[in-house]
Amino acid sequence: MTENSEQTPTDQTSPEELSEVIAEFEEYRERLINQRLATAQKAKVMKATALAQLEPELAKIDAVLKDLRDRQTALLTSH
Repeated sequence: MTENSEQTPTDQTSPEELSEVIAEFEEYRERLINQRLATAQKAKVMKATALAQLEPELAKIDAVLKDLRDRQTALLTSH
């Protein structure tokens, strides 16, 4: 992950800052998938197998993204 994505947003985080963190996580997720698929292709591993192996990590990322989006929505609706 990038240096910034290692930081955990606090309750003091602005909606704009959350948007940046969300974008970083989305980019990381896409990069992870693309790298895994490229590696799988070189190793002649089926795409479905490669994605299945990646699924636990993607589930964690998706959970973090959902939490961040929920927090962003809460901040936006409270202002």
